[in-house]
Amino acid sequence: MSFLFDYGTLRLTWWLLLGVLLIGFAVMDGFDLGVAALIPWVGRNDVERRIAINAIGPVWEGNQVWLILGAGAIFAAWPPLYAVAFSGFYPAMFIALVALILRPVGFKFRSKVEHPLWRSTWDWTLTVGGAAAALVFGVAVGNALEGAPFAFDQDLRASYHITLIGLLNPFALLAGLVSLAMLVMHGAAYLGVKADEPVAGRARRAGRAAALATIVLFAIGGLAVAFVVKGYRVVSAIDPSAPSNPLGKTVEQGTGLLLANYGLHPWTLAAPILGFAGAALAFLLLASSRRPAAALLATSASVIGIVATAGVSMFPFLLPSSESPASGLTVWDASSSRLTLAIMLVSVVMFVPIVLAYTAWVYYALRGRVTAQGVADGGHGGAY
Repeated sequence: MSFLFDYGTLRLTWWLLLGVLLIGFAVMDGFDLGVAALIPWVGRNDVERRIAINAIGPVWEGNQVWLILGAGAIFAAWPPLYAVAFSGFYPAMFIALVALILRPVGFKFRSKVEHPLWRSTWDWTLTVGGAAAALVFGVAVGNALEGAPFAFDQDLRASYHITLIGLLNPFALLAGLVSLAMLVMHGAAYLGVKADEPVAGRARRAGRAAALATIVLFAIGGLAVAFVVKGYRVVSAIDPSAPSNPLGKTVEQGTGLLLANYGLHPWTLAAPILGFAGAALAFLLLASSRRPAAALLATSASVIGIVATAGVSMFPFLLPSSESPASGLTVWDASSSRLTLAIMLVSVVMFVPIVLAYTAWVYYALRGRVTAQGVADGGHGGAY
């Protein structure tokens, strides 16, 4: 038992838990964003658009709990990461926040007035909000892989030289497109399970295009990581049990270093393989309506693999610094105290199973397709 609460083990455990929370957000809230981005293309009239909206309407708010849990974990377990990311990336965070705010407004307001222009406006609001959020989250991951221009002085005071234009660099935009294509694919597979025809059929066609785009863009991203983007490697010894001090290490920067972990630990190749294989399988399964649940599982696997690939590529870094490589934040030097991590771990073990059980019950209670008749009746699956 004492091993579980060893400082180094706690740090590694919380890195894994942070990954689980971010993957949970990408899988659970990701299909919400993908469905929202698809609304104008899968719905050709108000009833069909309402089918798409009602497929996610009862669950989107609960799915955002994963984002709150992820942000809370960063705040409590990795305070320097929280400070640098939420301060330095503020312009991008603001765009993402506005995009997320558009969602509840759109869900609640579109049904208040029956005028076509009113509903069309809010439908596009939902679409822009979903697509923009999916893109910005990917841009954030791309910048994290490249490293952000920040530095710590000897008193650990951070300085930032991050601009919105700088955040929208070519590789970050490529990562944003990967995220957008991935979540559109995932949202299309979800509509294949939840929506009635012809919405489900149009979603499957869009999902196949998005799956193909995901494979191509993910491959291009891999080539960029191998031959263009500079990575980071800690070259000095780090004591996993030492107090947190981001300046207590030496870091080198070089092209191709983001692939170093795959050579040291071949099992890590499972992450990108899962990303490619899941998207390829989804492309095949979305060709017909016979196995919608299998297609959704395939897109979920692809999302898990792609997000995990980013985490594995960066390890042990949480957020590298392109301006001062030694200031980069790693798993071993940016965490809270041992006692804080231990208390939080006990809380997670107690409460996360409750959240998972409740989530499973909600999805079980809301099982079944959203139909045009249900939307017209305004009953189950027709509230929006």
